[in-house]
Amino acid sequence: MKRTMKMAAAVSSGLLIGTFAAAALAAEVGGVKLDDKVSMGAQELVLNGAGVRTKVVFKVYVASLYVPQKSTDLAGVLSKAPRRIQLNLLRTLSADQLVDALNEGLTENNSAAELAAVKPQVDQLATIMKSFKEVKEKDVVTLDFADGSTRVGLNGEAKGSISGDAFNQALTKIWLGDKPVQADLKRALLGA
Repeated sequence: MKRTMKMAAAVSSGLLIGTFAAAALAAEVGGVKLDDKVSMGAQELVLNGAGVRTKVVFKVYVASLYVPQKSTDLAGVLSKAPRRIQLNLLRTLSADQLVDALNEGLTENNSAAELAAVKPQVDQLATIMKSFKEVKEKDVVTLDFADGSTRVGLNGEAKGSISGDAFNQALTKIWLGDKPVQADLKRALLGA
């Protein structure tokens, strides 16, 4: 009888520990629950890091970065494909606000020559984003890079694809470049 009770206690504790370990695998950032892994085609990506983008005092979105293997710097992230930058909106934004913010981030983190080289792709991204009209609180924008193209999604629905490694690198620098949109967000995305 004692042995049975000890075994039951051991099993219960093991289940309890297992439950806590499973709960720790998913991250919660800014009130948004993020998957610790996502699939892109046949490839499984892991959550590299996530943080909240704030502007003045407003929380704008939770950004998360998914890569095949964790990386702590921009070069490491850019060397890994596929990858995803995911934006979980914490407030409603017009398409123009979204496009303006992306353009500002591109300008801050890329040289004039780099921007000139990807201008058609930047214009294509602006057209895709403007087709959203607005993004609402709880909407999810995904920027997936695979097979040399950036696929833009809204709430799991494909909205367009933009070809070019150089464009995706320029886009990724918005969050991870030398002058990121927010320094502590860059550190969070890089798991630092």
